[in-house]
Amino acid sequence: MSNEQLEQLRSELDDVNLKLLALINQRAGLVQKIGSVKRESGVNRFDPVRERKMLDHIAEHNEGPFETSTLQHLFKQIFKAGLELQEDDNSKALLVSRKKQQNNTIVDLGGELIGDGQQRLIMGPCAVESYEQVTAVAKAMKERGLKLLRGGAFKPRTSPYDFQGLGLEGLQILKRVAEEQDMVVISEIVSPSDIETAVEYIDVIQIGARNMQNFELLKAAGSVNKPVLLKRGLSATIEEFIHAAEYIVSKGNSQIMLCERGIRTYEKATRNTLDISAVPILKQETHLPVLVDVTHSTGRRDLLLPTAKAALAIGADAVMAEVHPDPAVALSDSAQQMDIPTFHSFIDQLKESGLYK
Repeated sequence: MSNEQLEQLRSELDDVNLKLLALINQRAGLVQKIGSVKRESGVNRFDPVRERKMLDHIAEHNEGPFETSTLQHLFKQIFKAGLELQEDDNSKALLVSRKKQQNNTIVDLGGELIGDGQQRLIMGPCAVESYEQVTAVAKAMKERGLKLLRGGAFKPRTSPYDFQGLGLEGLQILKRVAEEQDMVVISEIVSPSDIETAVEYIDVIQIGARNMQNFELLKAAGSVNKPVLLKRGLSATIEEFIHAAEYIVSKGNSQIMLCERGIRTYEKATRNTLDISAVPILKQETHLPVLVDVTHSTGRRDLLLPTAKAALAIGADAVMAEVHPDPAVALSDSAQQMDIPTFHSFIDQLKESGLYK
């Protein structure tokens, strides 16, 4: 075969490619029109019976040289792409979506800005046990220039016989310590009925992993003018996490911080598996600040420092960790809380690493 013949065949192939392109796009246009009719009629996008008829129709008219199975595979990919065209791009409509708002949301916590580019630390005991306990931690934090104090007054526990928190008394202790030490208080609320009372005592409403899809609680938190720290559910996908945040924003409260706290996998070496890649994904998909809770994701005191470094290095807006004056006698999660000397060492080593200033 001469070079001229080869070039001629290549030219013909290019022409066929363009014809195929035009036909595929023509098909896509028809698929979009069909999708619109289906939405208006309330009909499901995917119709397996119709797909089978089309594949059989292709098989009946195949004259080679391709095997029928090969052609059916190619057409199934075209069908799949057509279904995706019929999908609504809900991410464009979501209020939390980066497509809806390009600028980062910055949440003001008593002068501490979350999402402004400066990384923060949020510390405090797992559970509020006494005024003296919380005060000891708050004073240590203040000594290191920290003012974002976390502490659980309501503790949703796996066992009903474990310590459930002090409730209202715990909120009162947090408020007292916050006023005395000039701290900003973050505490979990587990029931929609407690929101109204809680906002009198705390600065940030935390919604924990077990309540990420408690939609009535999400809506109640969205109805008040108070920042919300939303934790990812134990087995929640990133998409489910984002939609949970949307419940809050849809009620008018845009002061939301997302918190990756580890997800449940088959791994037993840690309490949960820290999905560190969720941080950049959430920051790409949403305009909300993203935090990492290194305590609940690992459940191990010896892993708090390396995972905190990883979180800061990958761009988390803040890192959460737990501190207790005497973890050995803590009423909850003693194995994962730092004592105060370890807390000071934790801060020192973060600063020495250059990741935290």
